[in-house]
Amino acid sequence: MPVNPGIAYQKAEQEYVNARTDSQKLAALKKMLTLVPKHKGSEKLQKGIKEKIRKIKYLKEKEIKQKKGQHVDVIKREGAATIVLVGTTNSGKSTLLAKLTNAKVKIAEYPFTTKKPEIGIMDYKGIKIQIIEIPAIIENFNETEKAPYFLSIINTANLIILFFNDAEEKKLLDAELPDIEIKKLIYNNEEDIKDKIWKKLSLIKIHTKMPGKEPNYPPVALEKNSTIEDLAEHVHKDFIMNFKFARVWGKSAKFPGQTVSLNHVLKDDDIIELHMK
Repeated sequence: MPVNPGIAYQKAEQEYVNARTDSQKLAALKKMLTLVPKHKGSEKLQKGIKEKIRKIKYLKEKEIKQKKGQHVDVIKREGAATIVLVGTTNSGKSTLLAKLTNAKVKIAEYPFTTKKPEIGIMDYKGIKIQIIEIPAIIENFNETEKAPYFLSIINTANLIILFFNDAEEKKLLDAELPDIEIKKLIYNNEEDIKDKIWKKLSLIKIHTKMPGKEPNYPPVALEKNSTIEDLAEHVHKDFIMNFKFARVWGKSAKFPGQTVSLNHVLKDDDIIELHMK
């Protein structure tokens, strides 16, 4: 489905192109996000705009800290996506991080056990997902010394999981994090939390294979509604130039081993065999 942005969106996009400062770029991007048509065909465009907004916010917050002479810890991004665990004290963040990942975190009943971001990697059926636990959100959080640093981590994540013990603590989170526009998932101690995380991330797992061979492991993570072309670009930049056809097994195929072209839209757990010229 074509995006078909209107004139107002195109003007906002031109403002972004002409912008000379981060503040001007941020204002133009926010306007673009408001004006872009909201339908399936524009999902990639919307995501791209949000990623640019998050990046500019992160760089601005980092610059502010550096000007203040504060040390900025850089967290290396790993995996197909980054999730942050955000919540009040003793709300279960550390327990879930330990449950889902390889992280060895300190868990105690007394408040504020976590003093710095804790990091782990979750394996979801072969896909690696980075999980970062943010220290507890408190009243007047935005006035604390480390707030810009923690907000920079939150603003560049793909998903936030919220933790709180009661309605008052939920109000506190809403009050302290009013401008966060990232997708959120409220944790309720579910057993199927991994599946819920995966669904919320809007990603798909794609298995590639060689002719006559079993599917390769691990699978490849792509955005929902990705095509054979997106997969080929992910595997190797030369695949598009030398592409002949692909064969598909799975939900997106009309029948097992269907021959398809570059614009074929993929679905979760499809198995793809790429054939080159």
